[in-house]
Amino acid sequence: MQELVIMWDWLAFAFRWLHVITAIAWIGSSFYFVALDLGLRKVPHLPVGAHGEEWQVHGGGFYHIQKYLVAPANMPDHLIWFKWESYATWLSGAGLLMIVYWAGGELYLIDAGKADLALWQGILISGASLSVGWLVYDFLCKSPLGEKPTLLMVLLFVLLVAMGYGYNQIFTGRAVMLHLGAFTATIMTANVFFIIMPNQRIVVKDLQEGRTPDAKYGKIAKLRSTHNNYLTLPVIFLMLSNHYPLAFATEYNWLIAALVFLMGVTIRHYFNTCHAGTGNPTWTWPVTILLFIAIMALSQAPLVQDTYEDSEARELTQTELAFAGSEHFEDVMNTVPGRCAMCHSREPYYDGIRRAPKNVLLETPADVAKHARQIYLQAGATHAMPPANVTYMEDEERALIRKWYADGAKDLPFYMAGN
Repeated sequence: MQELVIMWDWLAFAFRWLHVITAIAWIGSSFYFVALDLGLRKVPHLPVGAHGEEWQVHGGGFYHIQKYLVAPANMPDHLIWFKWESYATWLSGAGLLMIVYWAGGELYLIDAGKADLALWQGILISGASLSVGWLVYDFLCKSPLGEKPTLLMVLLFVLLVAMGYGYNQIFTGRAVMLHLGAFTATIMTANVFFIIMPNQRIVVKDLQEGRTPDAKYGKIAKLRSTHNNYLTLPVIFLMLSNHYPLAFATEYNWLIAALVFLMGVTIRHYFNTCHAGTGNPTWTWPVTILLFIAIMALSQAPLVQDTYEDSEARELTQTELAFAGSEHFEDVMNTVPGRCAMCHSREPYYDGIRRAPKNVLLETPADVAKHARQIYLQAGATHAMPPANVTYMEDEERALIRKWYADGAKDLPFYMAGN
């Protein structure tokens, strides 16, 4: 079982690594093409149908780029499509969501203090909400609002805020931010898969069959691509937020997410305007700073966590009962809180620590049993915790943690012991 748990953690790491790699590729190509599109210049003697051109220098060479709003007169022999960066990012993210928040849903997904739901119900809501978000967004884009891009962006913002608030009524703080990021990323990838790529295929087919492509397909794709451009930075923030309880563990996490979406708009507006050569909107700098200050202020609200008394009184889950029932649990309780609770407590007393890292609490028996897998991986299988071994955890204590985990997990199914 212990080896399987380590393999499972490496699987999660592999998916996370893949997700980061593919996201870098997608975001890089997206930002590049937006900057390229905005920087195009109309010059004399452009080919028929060309909208503009740009000269660039990179890696010791010069690049001459021309853009056609609809399509060139003839189909090029070699045409590069940009799509797999988006698809691979979403697929790897979906895999990571399943590994961490579905398989580990008992710990990370459902907040029992917010909603009395079975794990399967939480997983169903998790998956279904991503599809529903795309359907609502797509309907808005295809409605007459598609001709009013500013109003459409405002309604998209309202939709995202409403989803953040809704997630916060059910999920843990970490899951709220992660799901809002996944909700947004699903819209972005679905834009590529269902709208941008099919429209480009229609244009290519028209060219191949000697027809003049309709300009409306490029216009529709451009609208969706613009939305993706403004949503990218908030998605990155939401994906990183699970490392910072100041972002996810307060009662106002959904409002923090809302302000992050606004920051994404101000930051991208600055760069987009500069790339287009239409101005230098430095007003976006103080606005972005003020939004971030507001986020920091909201993070000072009380953390969403159970009290010491609530933790001691609550009923343990089946997994927690297995670890709490181990013959080594009493010894572990004499070790873990003493070595770890100076930081991982409701009121940390280690100098410089104001909030428990990742909101992991290790004070009560319920706390320790709840985080058995993390304790095993961080302090038993490895020496990651305590950091720099500041509380001088002995090798014998780490061996005790390993024995306790093996004893508690021996009769549990892997999907329960591994998360």
